Amino acid sequence: MEAETKHYKRVMLKLSGEALANDKGFGIDPEVVYRLAREIKEACESGVEVAVVVGGGNIWRGLKGSQGGMDRASADYMGMLATVINSVALQDALEKLGVSTRVQTAIEMRQIAEPYIRRRAIRHLEKGRVVIFGAGTGNPYFTTDTTAALRSAEIEADVMLMAKKQTDGVYDADPKYHPEAKMFTHLTYNDVLQKQLAVMDNTAITLCMNNNIPIVVFNIDVPGNIVKACKGETLGTLIERK
Repeated sequence: MEAETKHYKRVMLKLSGEALANDKGFGIDPEVVYRLAREIKEACESGVEVAVVVGGGNIWRGLKGSQGGMDRASADYMGMLATVINSVALQDALEKLGVSTRVQTAIEMRQIAEPYIRRRAIRHLEKGRVVIFGAGTGNPYFTTDTTAALRSAEIEADVMLMAKKQTDGVYDADPKYHPEAKMFTHLTYNDVLQKQLAVMDNTAITLCMNNNIPIVVFNIDVPGNIVKACKGETLGTLIERK
C-alpha cells in the first residue's frame, strides 16, 4: 500500500542556520548548501512553489548573546543580520544551479536584497522563483520559527516544513538522552502546546493554529527528504488541527 501523498502548491521551508553548517554546527559549509539547493531545485521542478526562511544560529544566536549580558534587542538584530548572510549564501547556490531566486529582507538593505513586500513575494512565487525571507520579522524578541509561521500565513502557504537536524520528527522525550523515546507521526497544535513539546516556540505554533497551517517536522540530514516533504509524501511528524 502506497503512502498517502498530499499535493502542495506552495510550501514554506524552514531551515535552521545549523542546516547550512557542517557537523560542528558553525559557519557555512558550501557542500551542504549546494546539497540543499539541489533538493530545492528538484522540488521546484516538480511544480511546487517554494519559499524559504533560514535561521542564523550557525553564526549568531541573539538569545545566547543576551544571556551573556548583551542588550536583548541588539543581540537579536545581530541574529537577523546572520540570517541575511545565510539567505545570500543559499541564493548564490540556487542561482548557480539555474534557479531564479529573490531574497527579501524585513530590514531594508537594498544593495543586497529586496525589501519584504507581500504582494511582490507572492508574484515571485507565481513566476516560479524561490523566495528567501531574511532578517526575521524585523523586530527583536521574535524567533525565525515565528517568522516562518508569519510568512506562511502572509503568502498563503499550504504547509510549513520544519527541517530539523539529527531527528526524524517530534518525540515524547529527547532521543539523544532517552533511547526509549517514541516519535509521534501525528499531533494536534494543542498537543504540542499542552505537552510542551520542543517543536518551535509557542508564538509560532499559535500562529499556525490560528491560520490552520499544517506543520511537517522532518529530518534534513537524509538526502531527498526536502523533495519528499515538498511533494507531500508522508514523512516525520504532521501537526495539524485534528
